[in-house]
Amino acid sequence: MKKLSLMATCMVLVFSSISPIFSEELKLIQLPKPQTDGGKPLMQVLKDRSSSREFSPEKLLIQALSNLLWAACGINRPDSGKRTAPSAVNYQEIDIYVAVNDGLYLYDAKAHMLKPILSGDIRALTGRQPFVKDAPINLIYVADISKMTRSTNEDKDLFSAANTGCIAQNVYLFCASEGLATVLRASIDRPALAKAMNLRPDQKIILSQTVGYPKK
Repeated sequence: MKKLSLMATCMVLVFSSISPIFSEELKLIQLPKPQTDGGKPLMQVLKDRSSSREFSPEKLLIQALSNLLWAACGINRPDSGKRTAPSAVNYQEIDIYVAVNDGLYLYDAKAHMLKPILSGDIRALTGRQPFVKDAPINLIYVADISKMTRSTNEDKDLFSAANTGCIAQNVYLFCASEGLATVLRASIDRPALAKAMNLRPDQKIILSQTVGYPKK
């Protein structure tokens, strides 16, 4: 019995060391106010927009992360709560999860903060490509289908895909303006990632997008 008990204890310790934990260790991250001035002219940004699959492991500065998330889908009209990216029927059903080396966060656009979801590094689960596990940031676009109450299933799929595309393009344009590398990705083991993220059945992973400084 003692041997079995010791073995069970060891298995728990090993499992805990490799598995994400529902986070009470991570703290809320209040992002600094986004900088909405500056940047390159739009036509230059469109000219420079591209996908890259080579990233430096260097972490983004907190101000750059703040600007990135606001550009992606932040609130640009506080009086109405509407966003930088359009949303069919104004469902605003796309949530942006941010996977970094110490855990997983959810972007709260209203408070412009990151809410902790999981401690532990799940970056490797955000895509099948080898670079995702070392890139500083992987954005995960998740559609909350429960918000799309007035649409058919066909329209829910169409709207969530289109809305994600608008957000992803905002990220592309921001990265082109700021000299960051990014790539939008569809090759994901969605069941495995959804399980790691503790998603509900009515939450659907659409795409992921890697962001970081270009590899030197």
